[in-house]
Amino acid sequence: MLIDLHAHQMTPEMFDQHEHWGPFWDDGTLRIGDWKLGTKRYPGGPTPKTQDQLLELWKPEPRLAAFDRAGIDKVVLSMPLHMVMYHTDVDFATRWAQTVNDSFAQYCSSNPERFYFWAQIPMQDPQAAAKELERAVTQLGAQGVSIGGDNFGGRHAHDPALYPVWEKISELGVLVFVHGFNQSVTWGDRACDDPFDTTSIIGMNSDETLFYWYMTNGGVLDDFPDLKILITHAGGFVPFQLGRFNQTNKTMAPDSKNKKELIEYNPHFYYDLDIHSPIMRKAIIDEVGVDQMLYGDNFAGSDVHDGDLTDGLGLSEADQAKIRSENAIPLLKL
Repeated sequence: MLIDLHAHQMTPEMFDQHEHWGPFWDDGTLRIGDWKLGTKRYPGGPTPKTQDQLLELWKPEPRLAAFDRAGIDKVVLSMPLHMVMYHTDVDFATRWAQTVNDSFAQYCSSNPERFYFWAQIPMQDPQAAAKELERAVTQLGAQGVSIGGDNFGGRHAHDPALYPVWEKISELGVLVFVHGFNQSVTWGDRACDDPFDTTSIIGMNSDETLFYWYMTNGGVLDDFPDLKILITHAGGFVPFQLGRFNQTNKTMAPDSKNKKELIEYNPHFYYDLDIHSPIMRKAIIDEVGVDQMLYGDNFAGSDVHDGDLTDGLGLSEADQAKIRSENAIPLLKL
């Protein structure tokens, strides 16, 4: 069985929710406020020019057919993380999260044995975020929570103001899905001044790495020892720099609050294989261990993959099965 934890999905209800922030499908690309997603082509084929054309591709039937072609048995859906709305006013961000979660619950009800979803929450208001997370998990059936990497309305992950969120996640016992977002969406009328989509392509990996750094150095995992966190895009830069992070935490981070060496927090963190080099996929598994790996390939994202990401790595059938589904089943409570 293959469970894909990193697959993006849009629904009709996610569009035209705000007169400025949208989101909008504008001449073949996503627009949020003054920001546009730079693209040369739509990853699934010919670029849909209109919103109706786009949404036709994202209906349950064609999506299920695409998952079948990819050999995916179950999928946990997340909205494109460009849409986190952490930079907007709290009232809209809360209504936005509710709309996303309601629409995902409805979408997944079309095939509840195969479709699941990550909840969206308004991280700039920790109390509202905790309340919406509880609703999404206990009433709508969300498998966990999607969090946008770094910069939660000007706060970082270790900020004590965010503790109500970590407390609620711990109480519910759900997995945290960490996926960076392009900071340029917050730049106002300078939003399109982002050469080569740098805050998306490189910035997402940076956001994900910062999340790891702040959660460990900030002592959050000492205060909330039950947190389990999946970092997408093969962990940002984390698996490749674990040794350096562990050493420099002890030598160059005098204000850090962690009670253990950073390397000892590894059981809190999981990583997907969304990286294009098979050599690097194998290196991540060797570095963090097969038990910390989950399957995610950014399905329908811009950096699409062909084939099974666990193939060609010299893994045993048992280790492939762990990455493809067995590690995920208890974390998702399937």
